[in-house]
This record gives sequence, structure tokens and C-alpha cells, in this order.
Amino acid sequence: MTAQLSIRDLMQAFDAHGMDAAVTGPLDTKLSGVTPDSRAVEAGTLFAALKGVKNDGADFVPAAVTAGASGVLVGRDSSLTASADISVIRVDEPRRALAIAAVLFHPGQPEVAVAVTGTSGKTSVVDFTRQIFASGGLAAASVGTVGIIKPGAARYGSLTTPDPVSLHRTLAGLAGEGVTHLAFEASSHGLDQFRLDGVRLTAAAFTNLGRDHLDYHPSVAAYMAAKMRLFDTLLQPGQPAVINMDGAEAEHVIGVCNARGLRVCRVGRGGDVVRLLDVKSDGFRQVLKLEVDGSAHTLLLPLVGGYQVENALVAAGLAHAVGLSTAQIIEGLTQLKGVPGRLDVVGEVRGGLAVIDYAHKPEALSAALDAVRPFVTGQLICVFGCGGDRDRGKRPLMGQIASDKSDVVVVTDDNPRTEVPKAIRAEILADCEGAIEIGDRRAAIRAGVQMLGVGDVLLVAGKGHETGQIVGDQVLPFSDHEEVAAALEDHRAVY
Repeated sequence: MTAQLSIRDLMQAFDAHGMDAAVTGPLDTKLSGVTPDSRAVEAGTLFAALKGVKNDGADFVPAAVTAGASGVLVGRDSSLTASADISVIRVDEPRRALAIAAVLFHPGQPEVAVAVTGTSGKTSVVDFTRQIFASGGLAAASVGTVGIIKPGAARYGSLTTPDPVSLHRTLAGLAGEGVTHLAFEASSHGLDQFRLDGVRLTAAAFTNLGRDHLDYHPSVAAYMAAKMRLFDTLLQPGQPAVINMDGAEAEHVIGVCNARGLRVCRVGRGGDVVRLLDVKSDGFRQVLKLEVDGSAHTLLLPLVGGYQVENALVAAGLAHAVGLSTAQIIEGLTQLKGVPGRLDVVGEVRGGLAVIDYAHKPEALSAALDAVRPFVTGQLICVFGCGGDRDRGKRPLMGQIASDKSDVVVVTDDNPRTEVPKAIRAEILADCEGAIEIGDRRAAIRAGVQMLGVGDVLLVAGKGHETGQIVGDQVLPFSDHEEVAAALEDHRAVY
């Protein structure tokens, strides 16, 4: 249930968090909730008028007041004026203030909460952590790119890191349903925009750093700094930080953690808490030799790909950090199931294997191609594209990676959004010599399936679990999984 608060209560909370806030208007005004969306305002709501990339929330204050808003939260530099009976709170960091207010209105949270950041692997690590918790008999849930998964239910399609009001409403709901252990993704956007402020963290993890979201962050350094807020600000001294020692920038993150006084827990080949001693393929599974807290264990991991080993070990490190036993962790690893769209084996035809993966960044595409290469005795065929209205610099990089690591490349459309699809493909093809260009993604997938023969592997990369393709301002129904499965079935019927 949403808590009932006053403007005075909010001001006291902001002061407790070291925020310098000023208010004009009544302090005793009662508030029924908070929202950054003017369309969601009801009687008694505090409307957070935030500045965005395209819009300024201050422009929507009249509509919010008409809808019944009792107060408005704005940045200190806002020129907003309001009537005397509307309280206006001004702060230097209104997004952080929104997160703190969201916690006050939705105070419930699971007892244990772990967050995962990094360029690649967040979704898998979060889901694997949830699975290990659940395998250990705990009431566990996860929140991230593929949605909310909780005991007995799943809701797909959430943002990687929801806005703070949605996030804290979700956390309070999960706690109310008896969830005690939560794993969630911490995106660079979410961290930069203070969406996670107020979450009572138990531990956090870092997977790796690559090139991504440079349409939002001005540089890779700024992108890294945003992710580091999880460790240099949100985690408290003495709390555990799990670091993938096989991921890029591990040592940099360890330096940040040491400066904050965190307890560093290393995993991977250079691990101390969970150390990888050896890995071998066994069909579409992998045999791992691990050292956990100094004791050796051999287990069968039911996943494909080297980077899935990294993801599984980060999840194991988080489980260890919050107190699960070695026996619970080992048992959980042996039962892991892959996340939809992450090295997702769809099926076989004529002795060839078809796999889809969400890889839409240079490092992720490289890792996905490396992961399936051991299963190739014929040709490795890669079908991929790049999204529009996003970082253009990664397009030739991904073209080069596909060219270097594949035997056949088909360049197609991903989510072109408002860009001209052919222009996007041209930027990829500039460094992808010999690639086949098929703009229509359905046709490109079918072409890839047609090429499959004995020992071949087809990797369809870029969209993974997504069920729509963004063209212009429309989202058209489209699923890589469904398209690959349909093409496989058609070709089974022919052959």
C-alpha cells in the first residue's frame, strides 16, 4: 500500500540524504503518491517535472495541476512559477530526489537485493542468480531486460532499469508477496539518472566493459563513470562487490571498490572466491572444474559458450556473497537454464544448428561468435544488423568482427527506427568485405537457414528475445526466434 506523506516529510527525508532542498507553498500538504508522468497524476500527487533529452517536465505542470497535483518537484534552476496553494520543491538533483520520494511512498523491499552492471551479460547473470537462489529453496525474483520473473509467474518486456517509481512499486509488491531474494540489472542510464538510489543493496557485481550507449554518454569514460556509481556511491563500505576477472576493466573496478572500502570477491580464472580451473565442451554442455572457498568441484554446466561460463560464475559469486553454501551454489549451477535470446539454440536442419543471440554490441557479437565456433565443423554463418538512432561508430566495428569471425555474413536490418535502413547497412558493409546484403530481416534469416548443412552453425544476432522491430515510430511484430523456427520447419519439410 502507498504510504501517506506530507511535503514536510519529504523535506526531512531529503535533508537526511544530504540534499539541499527549498520549498515554496504549504508544508503540511498531504500527498498520495509521486510520478514523473503527468498523464499518471491524480488528486494529491507530487509531480516530478524532470528535464529530459527532448522534453522539459515543467511544460506539463499546468496539465498536472489540472489533474489534481498537490505539489511539484523541479530542479533548482527551473523558472517554474505556480499558484500559492501548490507547493514547489526545488533541488539540485531532482532525479535523485524522485528516487528518494519513491522509496518513501513504496518502502517495502526484499531482504536481500543484488545488482549487476556491465556492458554484456547483465541479463544472464541476473537470471542465473535468481535461479541459484530458487534452487537453494529461497523465494527469489529478478528484474531486468526480459521483464519481472518471480515465483510462479513472469511478466516480460520491462526496461533494463525501470524508473524509480515503477522500480520501488515493484520491489514493494515483491516483498509483499513474500519474495526475500532479488537480483536486478543496473544499467548505465539507470545509474546515471539515480533510478537505483534508495534500493537497500546487499551486494553488487561487475561483468565487463565494452562500447555501448555512446548515443547517451559523451564518452566511454563517462559510460564507465556512470556504471561505477553502483560501487563508489550505492554500495556501502564493507559490502561485497563481485568482479568478473575475465572481463575487460576488472582491475579498474577493483581500484574503485578498494577506494570505497568494499569487500572485493573475484570470480573467474583469476578468482579467489570462485576460481575457474578448467572448462571443456561436452556436446551442448560444458564440464567445469572450480575451486570454491579453497575446495575443488567438477560439475556439468548445461549451457553453451565461454561467456556463459563467465556469467554463471558471477552469479555463483553473488550467491556466495549473500550467504549461500557451496553445496547450494554447485547444485544451482548444474540446473541453470539459458535466458531467452541468449545463445538460444532454436533447432537443427540437415545437420546444421541455428542459434539466436541478443548481441548488438561489438564485444557481445565477438563473444557470441566465439561461443558457437567450437561447434562448427563446416561454416559459421552470421546474420545481423545494427539499430538506427544509436551509436554509429560501432557499425563498422561490428562489420569487421563479423567478417573476421564468420565464414559467411548476411547484413540485414535490425531496428532502423528513423534512419534510412540502407544507409545503416552501408556503414556496416564498409568494413565487412564479401558480406551478403539482404535488408528484409525475415528474408535474411531464411537465406541463412537455406545455407545450413552438416556441421554448419547459423548465428542470428541483435534482437534476441525482442518481439518487435522498430521501423520509423512503429513497432512491428517480429521475433527472431519465431522466424528461425518457422524457416527450420519449412526446410525440414522440403528436405
